[in-house]
Amino acid sequence: MQLFKCTNCHQPIYFENIFCGNCGKALGFLTESMHPVAFEPGYLYQYCANYHQGTCNWLVPESSGFVYCKACDLNRTIPDLSNPDYMLRWKKLEIAKHRLIYSLLRFRLPLSSKTTDPENGLAFDFVADQSTDPDKKIFTGYAEGLITINIAEADDIEREMVRRAMQEVYRTLLGHFRHEIGHYYWERLIAGTERIVAFRELFGDEQADYKKALKQNYQSGAPANWNDNYISAYASAHPWEDWAETWAHYMHIIDTLETAYSFGLSVDPLISGSSEDLKANIKIDPYHINDFETIIGYWLPLTFAMNSLNRSMGLNDLYPFVISNPVKAKMKFIHQVIQSHF
Repeated sequence: MQLFKCTNCHQPIYFENIFCGNCGKALGFLTESMHPVAFEPGYLYQYCANYHQGTCNWLVPESSGFVYCKACDLNRTIPDLSNPDYMLRWKKLEIAKHRLIYSLLRFRLPLSSKTTDPENGLAFDFVADQSTDPDKKIFTGYAEGLITINIAEADDIEREMVRRAMQEVYRTLLGHFRHEIGHYYWERLIAGTERIVAFRELFGDEQADYKKALKQNYQSGAPANWNDNYISAYASAHPWEDWAETWAHYMHIIDTLETAYSFGLSVDPLISGSSEDLKANIKIDPYHINDFETIIGYWLPLTFAMNSLNRSMGLNDLYPFVISNPVKAKMKFIHQVIQSHF
């Protein structure tokens, strides 16, 4: 995410701000400029209807006839808002989802709602478990343009319990959104296209029995050497999951580098004779970088610095993953697919 400033007083603001803490002006995110703007409600633009729920600060042109913004228009199901806990979880989900949609708009990827495009559109169901019966549990997942997220994932304690139970090193709401949207774009950008040949060369044959592969993965776990070829253990379960996991990490990289670029960050270790591989001067917006090697050239020094900073605070590594050459090749393919839409 890039840095933003108030268009009235030029003070730094956050993506989610609804008013400027310095000048007090109302702020709303304008997708036409991809920037929050100071504005007078009721003049040309109005807030998305979900502003009144405290979950959205995006703007809608008054003349459009729409009440929901491009992000909220994708919602098919939201939790029961009479439950205060559900309301809080929905707010967290919307923060993550809006950051996802921001990235998709910056990538200029095809994005439509199932309401207007039932065949190719996207929709979200944010659903709570209604029973303690394990067989009736709501699972986070993707199917035919519909992303379902169990709102329990928005509870930090419950999500951490699942992370530990599944022996994952990373589990966040934004990570879920980025993974599941990867499945959506596999269908939109890869399936039924000439790209399927290159996909299979890198990720494997997706025609392998998906349910059988997942069952095998849950029963036996990932192969011992999974990190030689995959970004995560789960990615080794099936080519579809490999694609979705790699897609999610590609989005992690681009979004984090955009932030670093906005801060004018450079990495130049003071240790004597430090390798050029540990140095980076991030001068280009990653959304505008055509060469994936340049992106990786920025990313590796940045993650070394970020992980070192986290360790200084007594925290786990911010990015505890290894990008092997096979994984890099997969990310490069995803980068080329996305770049073709610019």
